[in-house]
Amino acid sequence: YKGEWVHPEIENPEYFTDDFVYKYEDFGVIGFDLWQVKSGTVFDNVLITDDVAEPESEVEAFKKRKEGEEAMKTAEEEKEKAEKEAKEAEEIKENTIQALLDAADRNNSAEDVYD
Repeated sequence: YKGEWVHPEIENPEYFTDDFVYKYEDFGVIGFDLWQVKSGTVFDNVLITDDVAEPESEVEAFKKRKEGEEAMKTAEEEKEKAEKEAKEAEEIKENTIQALLDAADRNNSAEDVYD
């Protein structure tokens, strides 16, 4: 046989085109089978639609939500940084006071020896 093979087409009287075969009112759940190297990936707000305009409005809503989440994250990081700096300053203050007290004790001990 030479040339490109063409399969024979057989009429199927039971065949019909169903434009709504994949249209469901409610999917219930969906699943992802992922292999990832780094853990911590989170999926939320998965959109399954047959409307072309709907994803555009969802993208805008996602951008607004993302901006809000980034602002909250930045505020939390700044708060943690300020708390860490305050704790370090307090530790330095305590260490300085303790060093001064230790020096004063050593000085008083030396005076007691010479008296």
